[in-house]
Amino acid sequence: MLHSYQKRRKGHTMKHTLHLLSMIFLLLSGTISAKEHHMEKLPDGYIAKASLPDSVVIVPPAPMPNSPRQKLDDAIAQKAVALNKTPRFALAAQDATMHFPEAPNNFACAMGKMLSKEKTPHLLHLLKRAGVDAGYATRKAKHTYNRIRPFVLNNAPVCTPQWQEELRHNGSYPSGHTAIGWAWALILSELVPQRADAILARGAAYGESRIVCNVHWYSDVLAGRMMGAAAVALMHHNPEFIADMKAAKEELAHAPSPDVAMCKKEKEALSYTLYGDQR
Repeated sequence: MLHSYQKRRKGHTMKHTLHLLSMIFLLLSGTISAKEHHMEKLPDGYIAKASLPDSVVIVPPAPMPNSPRQKLDDAIAQKAVALNKTPRFALAAQDATMHFPEAPNNFACAMGKMLSKEKTPHLLHLLKRAGVDAGYATRKAKHTYNRIRPFVLNNAPVCTPQWQEELRHNGSYPSGHTAIGWAWALILSELVPQRADAILARGAAYGESRIVCNVHWYSDVLAGRMMGAAAVALMHHNPEFIADMKAAKEELAHAPSPDVAMCKKEKEALSYTLYGDQR
């Protein structure tokens, strides 16, 4: 039955992948609604499309049914469903947004800095462009493996029901959201090295939010991190990226601290983990 479902989806996957990426990155621009997304064009990344890292070469093949990797994915997905009514599920829904500046401000507590269009315009511009590259870097493997998402099989709730139908027809492996979040974590840890441990830990949790949302498997998230890192490595060869990093670092020196209550709430949510125990 699983094989038959995959076969029926195969012809539509690339169209839906492009459609979903367009929707995500146009929401990322913070200027339009999902309903209006067809009227706009994507922002340019730092990497030419022909030079993006090849996700089919870099990540291992998607797990096969009944393989040890799939059994691990199944076990972690079951743990994720149990988090549905906890603060961690609410945080996962928050992590799913791609509006700006809300999306990168999911890293505000880890950075100790709050981003805004007024105080950090260069950094927001940088993160938008980097997000485009990281997200697109997952596209080839998504099309090749056409993996079914967990909610399609377990029928449990997702944290973003407004995207559920789009996700149903979009390959799960690797996770594009995770690639974007990990790329941001790497960039922000370079800009604020004294907070690198906290930023990278938040980047890891950002990817895990996709599992908590019941829209990605554990192995999707691992592969997404790989592609986010691969994209950031190539960005460093672009002079525009280097210049934007310099401008962003100067801005951060004057950025305000995040709200204490917000960070306390985030810490509580992150105490719920996929691995059984509270931190």
